[in-house]
Amino acid sequence: QVQLVESGGGLVQAGGSLRLSCVASGIDFSIITMEWFRQAPGKQRQLVATITRGGRTNYRDSVKGRFTISRDNAKNTMYLQMNSLKPEDTAVYYCHAGDINYWGKGTLVTASS
Repeated sequence: QVQLVESGGGLVQAGGSLRLSCVASGIDFSIITMEWFRQAPGKQRQLVATITRGGRTNYRDSVKGRFTISRDNAKNTMYLQMNSLKPEDTAVYYCHAGDINYWGKGTLVTASS
């Protein structure tokens, strides 16, 4: 049974930092491309960052230089380090196993102005 469990969300002031984690089980984590998505109220879900099994990363333009995606295959865990948070980063952040299309339930990030 595949499970993706996010944690690390919370309320921070603009300019602050958070680190999100996604722990995977029931999958061969090390060979799967993993992604972070986010969805703000009333808006469509959008891709934030991707990390391939080889560690190649890609980011949406609005988070480049502020967010860092990483993975620890030994721990079946993916991370998203978010620095210099802005109010427009406020959203529910979701972990996604790209190759097999599984989703976590999300964790809420709120950056207050």
